[in-house]
Amino acid sequence: MPVNITYDDGLLDEVAARFDLRDPNKRALEAVVKAIEDAGGAFRELVADLATGVGKTFLMSSLIDYLAQQGVRHILVVTPGGVIQGKTLDNFDAASAKYVAGAEHEPVIITPDNFAISSAATALTNPHELKVFVFNVQQLIKPSVKASRKVRKHNEEFGDDLYTYLQNTDDLFVISDEHHVYNENAAAFSSAIRDLQPNALIGLTATPDKADYDKIVFQYSLGEAIADEHVKVPVIVYRKDGTKDERTQLADACQLLRIKEAAYRQYEQVAPGAPRVNPVLFVVASTIEHATEVGQILASPGFIGDPKAILEITAQSSDEALAALASVESPDSPIRAVVSVNKLREGWDVKNIAVIVALRKLASQTLTEQILGRGLRLPYGKRTQFPPTTVDQVDLVAHDSYQQLLAQKDVLRQRIHNPAPIKVDQQGAATDAGDLPVPDPDVPTGERPNAPVPKQETNEGQLHVPEPDAPAEEQLDLPTQVDSEDTDRDTVETSSTTFTWGDEDGGGTLFGVETEERTKQSAPEVKGRINGAPQIRFPRRSAQLTYGPFSLSDIADGDAETAGTRFIQEVPTFLVRDALEAKRTGDDVSIRVTPQKHAEAQQMLTGIDTIRMELGQAVLNHPGVQKTQTEKNAARRIVKAFFKGAGVTTTTETAEWGQIRRQQATYGIEDLIRQAYARRRREMQYSLVPVTLPIEPVLVAPDALDAYNDPFAKHMQFTGWQRNIMPSAAFDAKTTEWSLAHLLDREPAIAWWLRVHAKGPAYIPTKDGNYFPDFIALDTEGGYWLIEGKSNKNANDADVLLKREAAEHWARSVRDDGSYGTWRYVFATESDIMQAGSSWAALLVATNPE
Repeated sequence: MPVNITYDDGLLDEVAARFDLRDPNKRALEAVVKAIEDAGGAFRELVADLATGVGKTFLMSSLIDYLAQQGVRHILVVTPGGVIQGKTLDNFDAASAKYVAGAEHEPVIITPDNFAISSAATALTNPHELKVFVFNVQQLIKPSVKASRKVRKHNEEFGDDLYTYLQNTDDLFVISDEHHVYNENAAAFSSAIRDLQPNALIGLTATPDKADYDKIVFQYSLGEAIADEHVKVPVIVYRKDGTKDERTQLADACQLLRIKEAAYRQYEQVAPGAPRVNPVLFVVASTIEHATEVGQILASPGFIGDPKAILEITAQSSDEALAALASVESPDSPIRAVVSVNKLREGWDVKNIAVIVALRKLASQTLTEQILGRGLRLPYGKRTQFPPTTVDQVDLVAHDSYQQLLAQKDVLRQRIHNPAPIKVDQQGAATDAGDLPVPDPDVPTGERPNAPVPKQETNEGQLHVPEPDAPAEEQLDLPTQVDSEDTDRDTVETSSTTFTWGDEDGGGTLFGVETEERTKQSAPEVKGRINGAPQIRFPRRSAQLTYGPFSLSDIADGDAETAGTRFIQEVPTFLVRDALEAKRTGDDVSIRVTPQKHAEAQQMLTGIDTIRMELGQAVLNHPGVQKTQTEKNAARRIVKAFFKGAGVTTTTETAEWGQIRRQQATYGIEDLIRQAYARRRREMQYSLVPVTLPIEPVLVAPDALDAYNDPFAKHMQFTGWQRNIMPSAAFDAKTTEWSLAHLLDREPAIAWWLRVHAKGPAYIPTKDGNYFPDFIALDTEGGYWLIEGKSNKNANDADVLLKREAAEHWARSVRDDGSYGTWRYVFATESDIMQAGSSWAALLVATNPE
């Protein structure tokens, strides 16, 4: 008998209470019921779009119970395949850990495998019994010549086939789980559903297909789920040293997993009654062969190290492997890593995935959310707010695809749009980034497409704006490539400069134009130092140049030994962690990048003999060293003394060094030679005059950008710093000055830093003019650092070397004077900054300041 579904507030509240529905699930249930009622008995296909991890399973169970309360006795649940079908059956099994409690009407579950047994046959003939049919989509679609479907096979005991039975019901409702999957066989699926003549088709998904956008009756985005604390906070983890190989990514993921394990155990000790949860690593491989290779790596020493702890899930997986997958949440499960290709993209619901590694490029926002969704469920059912917060976070290791992932951060809060198609290979992996904006990996991505077009006033009152038909890169200053520092802001000439953006031919200049719109803009704000920030007495000086000859014999054993002492200990390298946190303001949700505490990474080891050869070659590679036998002998002597300083003796000849220590040692011995060579050519004498810094107050533009949430823009003011003495700072180059500013601002060993402005009173005179370094930093021990960042291509220019020698001599003379505290000079190239990552200690090792 047909049923008339009505919207009943009281019944909805009752069902929601019995199932203990979260607010978004209750609102989704209300929206679905209202849409069914509005259809007036006519067939309607509708979609409920709920973020992964919010609880679509609870929505499905509560909807079934609501329909049963209103007289429905036939409900069909369609799943994409066997894994999700098995999970769905567990949801209705009171003996399963996946059981969803709260139903007023306990259904009889019927599948193509059990419908012929007596209990199911009895239920099928009982009009008062609630029957829930659970099919996967392959069992539903009409069979071809090559296939046989049990659903359509006549059964003599029952007297009919199951599909025909469903066709003859007049109160059938169909619920399709992971609804977006069925669009791959849209015609066949639609035909099978319509042949059944149900009252309604209700699709549940976290990633709706574009073709279903007009059918969505409720949507709850992942950004909302993060903001409302229903899921974990995604944290993108990456290296700033440029390392991207898979073994390193897997080693870093295993290191993060160990950190998660320790955090989980700490929480369980302080939270009475908390269940034991074992964090698990989830790896997305590109092919079945690739998954096998990844599993072998993870099983080897230095990674997880136990083959029994690695589970590979592919289309070829055995029943035993699938059984191990089903129990991966159990405290007794030995599994610590799951490696999959496409098998677990959706519908696999576990709460203990703590670290994810995507070893295939994520071709779309849908695939990104599906894979990220495997780790979004909260391990203890709610946010713990437990320090360390890593318990409430899922780490996504993305050394190679970090830029694309950050570019997609806003899809967490909004999906209903038409993204540009992305080319994929036969495996579904991206072959390029498509139209996704690719930000600078050193700078968290801001909401760039919605940002106002930056403007720049010059010191002559001129204003440069892009032409309306200028290229997109000029209109928005998209970071399509990494800029090198071409300009020489250090030396200030008397001519004025007009700042431009992009090619000068692409923009125009407006002279003294004050439009009505411009006059309505907010005036710049007058600001001084940040509250509590110190003043700095900068010792200004004059210089005189001298010259001298050079040979490796000029380098004493003691100098080489002293240089080697910096490498007695291993130099740690860190994994940078940026959380994608969500904040709700009314109905609006914003996604912001929030820097997190770094995690120390593991390193590859290299034997001393190999390092000895590399250091010797590094000495001889200096362009100022002649390739004579005398110089070769001197190089061996210098390397031996260098190793002695680094603690390498006859008893440690078989020792191994980490990758960063090895690289920094090479840079260190190269710097030893560079310094000796520079001393031959330049020698300065100075007199000192104190200058009080900073010059204040300053004007802060009303449209100043945010240092952590807006992309780099040349000459634009940035605010939001943590350790800057002044409220804002602007930069000429992102790979040097911008990167150094972020390193200093994140570094706990730095108390304050200050941007040195050209034309200001703080400079070092040279024979060619006044040299203005980039920064002054004050460390937590009271030491001062004068810092210069320089592009690789300009680092060895004659004028740059002159300035560097002048600054180093200046720092020595200031220390010798003793009246201004301890000052040191750091000269950092792009390579130095990249190799240092976010570590001040590593930068000092790389640059070797006196």
